[in-house]
Amino acid sequence: MSSERTGSAMSSERTGRTMIGDGLAPIEVTGVDLVRVRLPLIRPFTTSFGRQTTREALLVRVHAGDVIGWGECVTPAAPVYSEEFTDGAALVLRDHLMPALPGAGRRLSAGEVAPRLGHLRGHRMAKAAVEVAVLDAQLRAAGASLAQHLGTVRERVPAGVSVGIPDGGVEELVHQVAGYLDEGYLRVKVKVRPGFDVLPVTRLREVFGEALPLQVDANAAYDAGDPDHLAALDALDELGLELLEQPFGAARLRDHALHAPAWRTPICLDESIHDAADAADAIAMGACQVVNIKLGRVGGLAQALAIRDVCRAQGVPVWCGGMLETGVGRAANVALAACAGFDLPADTSASDRYWAEDLTEPFHLEDGHLEVPTGPGIGRTPRPAALEDAEVERLER
Repeated sequence: MSSERTGSAMSSERTGRTMIGDGLAPIEVTGVDLVRVRLPLIRPFTTSFGRQTTREALLVRVHAGDVIGWGECVTPAAPVYSEEFTDGAALVLRDHLMPALPGAGRRLSAGEVAPRLGHLRGHRMAKAAVEVAVLDAQLRAAGASLAQHLGTVRERVPAGVSVGIPDGGVEELVHQVAGYLDEGYLRVKVKVRPGFDVLPVTRLREVFGEALPLQVDANAAYDAGDPDHLAALDALDELGLELLEQPFGAARLRDHALHAPAWRTPICLDESIHDAADAADAIAMGACQVVNIKLGRVGGLAQALAIRDVCRAQGVPVWCGGMLETGVGRAANVALAACAGFDLPADTSASDRYWAEDLTEPFHLEDGHLEVPTGPGIGRTPRPAALEDAEVERLER
């Protein structure tokens, strides 16, 4: 099967905030509830900011008569990746975001979600879940897929894998990477932190050679004022990496801009980019040469596409990152990764990378790619039995 869409009436590129929900009938929201689920990870996932053995996720469920739309809030359990965290997101969704949606008898389109919630500062991951849930309901009511609505240009997307810092050290990392390459992943990204960086990445190069497409992700763990930290980053720069992701803090654009010219490895920004204005500033400063777009981090599909547009205009590549999503969030990510301009392999690993049983019909890796869902809406729905097993709490508006 070809990975490119051709000859489709929906294949023309669509951009900008106003396109989300355009051409779809608004829905009458008859109810909104929040489902909290807990799933054990197949193996612990450790980054520079912590270790996870389970994933708690918040699912926003929008009722529109007989139609139900789903969105996933991708907050971690603690405010370590950003200021957002799951308990806080549950509170703000229940007490602020969900009540701001129109009541019975009033109609709503996904493109209206961001403006309607704009008076509430921050909480982008929670807002993104609401936007996607409303859009999912609209698309299901229309019998259309998210891929059609976004005008995707691929029927399947190349998949990379993000590998955490293993409990067993360097040789366990080598073992894990070998397994993922055997499964067919097309690019490997490894998490690093001070003290676990140069040695493990050097070892990967020794074992797998220069041909391995290899990235490292620091998750803002390095201090530009620490000589030892800078020495480690300089050494990583000698290892033929595809990119170095977020070495310094989210607000440290000047530090990124200062060191980018001295390194051959392109800097990719993640935590620093919250919206299109951030992307424009970072590019203008020379703080990055690549941008990782995470749907949840930037507040939804509309802002994700706006960032994509800014980067494309400046010739800056983008790719779609992940946040340990269940099949609900992964479905939206895969569709986003299939849009024009997302030219690098995404962090859209198959379901069995993380879960023994996903909430939805699982995503499978085939020849290093994931199929883009073509069913109505996001193309995935939680399976009742899996949802019942994973559910730990439910809140209604």
